Amino acid sequence: MGRLFGTDGVRGLANESLSPELALQISGAAAQILSRGKKRALAVVGRDPRASGEMLEAAVTAGLTAAGVNVLAVGVLPTPAVAYLTGLYDACLGVMISASHNPMPDNGIKIFAAGGHKLDDAIEDRIEALIAEAAPVRPIGAAIGRVLNASGARDHGLVIPDQYSVAGTHERYVEHLVEATGQDLSGLTVVVDCAHGAASEVGPAAYREAGATVIAINAEPDGLNINDGCGSTHLDQVSRAVREHGADLGIAHDGDADRTLAVDADGAIVDGDAILAILALAMHEAGELVEDTLVATVMSNLGLHIAMREAGITLRTTAVGDRYVLEELRRGGFNLGGEQSGHVVFPDFGTTGDGILTGLKLMARMARTRRTLADLASVIQTVPQVLINVPVADKSVVANAAEVREAVLEAERVLGDSGRVLLRPSGTESLVRVMVEATDPVRAQQLADDLAKRVASV
Repeated sequence: MGRLFGTDGVRGLANESLSPELALQISGAAAQILSRGKKRALAVVGRDPRASGEMLEAAVTAGLTAAGVNVLAVGVLPTPAVAYLTGLYDACLGVMISASHNPMPDNGIKIFAAGGHKLDDAIEDRIEALIAEAAPVRPIGAAIGRVLNASGARDHGLVIPDQYSVAGTHERYVEHLVEATGQDLSGLTVVVDCAHGAASEVGPAAYREAGATVIAINAEPDGLNINDGCGSTHLDQVSRAVREHGADLGIAHDGDADRTLAVDADGAIVDGDAILAILALAMHEAGELVEDTLVATVMSNLGLHIAMREAGITLRTTAVGDRYVLEELRRGGFNLGGEQSGHVVFPDFGTTGDGILTGLKLMARMARTRRTLADLASVIQTVPQVLINVPVADKSVVANAAEVREAVLEAERVLGDSGRVLLRPSGTESLVRVMVEATDPVRAQQLADDLAKRVASV
């Protein structure tokens, strides 16, 4: 068996590579490891609306209860909501069933440890090792876990509304988001593309509760239409709707709403780098940015590096993946980080990327400064970037080959301070990604082509 966990949980084609049997094994093994030392542990389980989520939720619930863990099923909620509730209810783990921005036939299992934190590699390895042993410890009788209803939740000591319901849990998350926003958004009109995903209910509710006028699109999930030509991977719809309605901006979420991209009033895209720049400057000016430091990945555009340097903000970079951003945030005690793809993390308010909170914070900056999103985004001037994916037989050997390293050094010498070069083996495919940024787009393309040829020849 190859490694199950990727950069963001376990993903695969639902009912094929990600089967109910595997979901039961993963959740059961995770429960055994993360609930040790607790007499009656609790797990929070949520999902996005895709059809296979119902099947996998049943399997995950079976695996958890078979390991003696009580399950609080919160239904369709964004990934950051499940992480938040895991911490709020003092659960020993949380499970989110979602494949994020992937097409509907895929699905995934994301596991959070106590406090709503993502698992580190060592715990994932322990879970996989336990699955391989195929000898689970199974309690019997009264020790079997329960799926909690209102009275069961109260008996467990949870501080929740007397009339517990999924709606009540949703409301608690919305209240958390609005409190974290810290700004009345009255006067702003926003188009929200919910991708027929997990944000379809709580996304528009949070923006309205904060005071904005909301036009929701693609907010009618039927289990089959998630991410289908909409959301953060297809911005044409939200861009068009913003122009049609004369809105101030558009917000586009992915299927599990852990990330956000935006468009301004003219429908122009505002990507994750621009969003990070806007938010970093807001926190910097308010004296809230810890050590005046922003955390991003190596894929962030050179324009972000330049904008932050000019503002007196230190930019720390990590490997690609929000888990690595999270690790650096926790290691340094920093309080803002994210990715070009729109994952933005506010450790003061959550333990993972939160697309709805990102949208709220972006709008709060607009409301507070009375500036348009286009004006705010103009702080960053994107440097032309060329990315070429080169198929290879052995990506690790190619990326470390002496002739490839020499070619990279030569390209860096040619660029000097006017650009940068990045070679990165893909985390999921037999590819080496060649990325060149340069103020001269012709030079960027030429250098990228030359490097790609060198990589392919090894």
